[in-house]
Amino acid sequence: MTDVFGDWNGSIDGARRLQGKLARQVVLRDEWPATLEVLGGFDVGLEDGGDTVHAAGVLLDARTLRPCAQAIARAPTPMPYVPGLLSFRELPALLMALGQLPRLPDLVFVDGQGIAHPRRLGIAAHFGVVTGLPCIGVAKKPLCGHHEPPGPEPGDHTPLMHRGQQIGWVLRSKRRCNPLIVSPGHRVGMDSALALVLRYLRGYRLPEPTRLADRLASQRDERGR
Repeated sequence: MTDVFGDWNGSIDGARRLQGKLARQVVLRDEWPATLEVLGGFDVGLEDGGDTVHAAGVLLDARTLRPCAQAIARAPTPMPYVPGLLSFRELPALLMALGQLPRLPDLVFVDGQGIAHPRRLGIAAHFGVVTGLPCIGVAKKPLCGHHEPPGPEPGDHTPLMHRGQQIGWVLRSKRRCNPLIVSPGHRVGMDSALALVLRYLRGYRLPEPTRLADRLASQRDERGR
């Protein structure tokens, strides 16, 4: 954890201070490759009654969206759940899963918030700053902010606002499904975050990278049954 969180002392206040520091390192402009070859998708589940973090990473061919590699990493849950501090529970296992993949992805989709976070450092943003990889957060519900409801059709979207600033998009990805919260994590602009999620939707609520990671993360071995 020291490599991931620097000199964090393990306290909640210290975690929030570190989030403020790292949030200033988030890049909100397009620095992802013009030609994407490999996408990454990451998600986390819990096992052993919440005592074990179960992180899943998948690589997909960016042209066909066929999975080409996957990894699962398990680690002890380092701290209780605290709203807004999810990355301090999940990031070490996610980085383990990333390290088990055969190559780094050109662009990462993380199940969770990017900058759509009270301190602008959700897990996708934290992941991006630590790894240097272009990242997008795709969350299933908002953590903060306000918005108008998007229309009913796939692709309908409205801005997610917080303290007078746009922090993401509320995207209807599938009819009769709750919308997603899409926000840039690192090295991706606001408009591109939305466009890239739309590009990789294939008729499901989730874009393919996080859909496949979600499916892998939901699997359990004998300890989690």
